[in-house]
Amino acid sequence: MAQLRAEKRVLLADLQGTTVRAMSGSMVAYQGQVEFKSAGMGGGGGFRAAIRQRVAGESISLMECSGHGRVHLAYQAQDVTVIHVQNDTVTVESEHILAVTPDLQLDVQFAGLRGMTSGQGLATTKVMGSGQLAIVSDGPLIGLEVAPGQPLVVDPDAYVAGLGNLQMSLVSGVTWRSLVGDGSGEPFSLRFEGHGRVYIQPAER
Repeated sequence: MAQLRAEKRVLLADLQGTTVRAMSGSMVAYQGQVEFKSAGMGGGGGFRAAIRQRVAGESISLMECSGHGRVHLAYQAQDVTVIHVQNDTVTVESEHILAVTPDLQLDVQFAGLRGMTSGQGLATTKVMGSGQLAIVSDGPLIGLEVAPGQPLVVDPDAYVAGLGNLQMSLVSGVTWRSLVGDGSGEPFSLRFEGHGRVYIQPAER
């Protein structure tokens, strides 16, 4: 099976006759006998997922890395974190997906959160099943726990991913962004309730 391991700002994907789907163009080096080909619009999502990606305004551009060897993956010198998913679902902003192991399924959920204020219309992806998910973030990824009766509110520009049984809602009104005159459109924050973990990045987009 494929194994993912983060080493500083590089992801090491060890292949033993297996395949890893990775962000297109993220390969910086490889060793061994490895082949690369396009995985199309996310790979494994099916035709309906591809249509939803078109509607969301962005397709997830992934490549398949197959064979025996080690692939070094990176994206703009961003920090890399490997999340172990066990019969669960991770909701992640698509641009943060660096690589996924074969047993994880990808499906687009809705147009990205930032589109509500910036109009960029980025895709948000559900990653389902069991396996390893590597994501990139601008600065070290921070995991914040959400427990019943203890909701969490985050800035949408800091949000990267959520794991577990979480319900997300928008909280409109003044945010810390609009207080410094950097807001665009209607200011809002993201409120998470339930039980799980929310991952944020310390740098703003």
